[in-house]
This record gives sequence, structure tokens and C-alpha cells, in this order.
Amino acid sequence: MGYAPGVYDLFHVGHLNIFRESRQFCDHLIAGVVSDEMAQRTKGGTPVIPLAERLEIVGAVRYVDEAVVEDVPHKLEMWERLKFDVIIKGDDWRGTDKGDKLEADFAAVGVEVAYLPYTQRTSSSFLREVLQAVLDGRPLT
Repeated sequence: MGYAPGVYDLFHVGHLNIFRESRQFCDHLIAGVVSDEMAQRTKGGTPVIPLAERLEIVGAVRYVDEAVVEDVPHKLEMWERLKFDVIIKGDDWRGTDKGDKLEADFAAVGVEVAYLPYTQRTSSSFLREVLQAVLDGRPLT
């Protein structure tokens, strides 16, 4: 069983890639959709798309077997609920302090951390910046 957590705001091809490529690590994929409150806490902003809609979108993706709300500050708390075997993250986490902590925390309970290539050209942060520029009347570069 695999667990792929994320905010999944402004759904884009990078999100789809995560779900599609996650199948190489598991037979059953659970997508953890980070709650608005947790997104505010960890990313400093609330998602554009409300949680209920993000859950519906993610749950409709054919690669996802189950979409659940991630409403706790630590990924291990989600493991205690779901007992997944592998957690899947973008490789932008690999070799970082947060990635090293994730690996150490999950090694202690026998869970593998699998990394997938980060989709460079598209991200929710980039899309939010473009939308804000349009709203502000700034030219797009």
C-alpha cells in the first residue's frame, strides 16, 4: 500500500505524474489531500481550490484507489491511521533536511520512502503566481 501526500491545489500534470508513477511502488494507492489548515501551517497560504473539491478531483483520478484528508502535522500520524508500506514524495525532498527527517522517521517503522521526479515546468506555486499577476494587472513574462 502506497501513500502519496500533497496539497494538490490547482490540479496539473505534475500531480497526475505523481499518481501515475506511484503505481510502480504499490498495488493500492492512497492520496493524502492536505487540509486547508495544514496547508496554511506548512506552506503559509491557503489553497485556491477548497478541500472538498480537491478531494473529489484527486479521488476521480484512475490511478488513485482512495483519497483521504491529511489533517495532522506529522506524516507518521497518517501512517498510524493507514499503515501504508511506502510513502511517495517528489525528489525535490531528497537530500534535504525535511527529506532526511522523513526517511529517518519512517525507517523506524519499516516504511520505505520512494521518490519521484519533480515536474519542473509546472507547479501550483507557479500557477498561483501567474494568477496573482493577472489579478494585479502585471504583464506575464
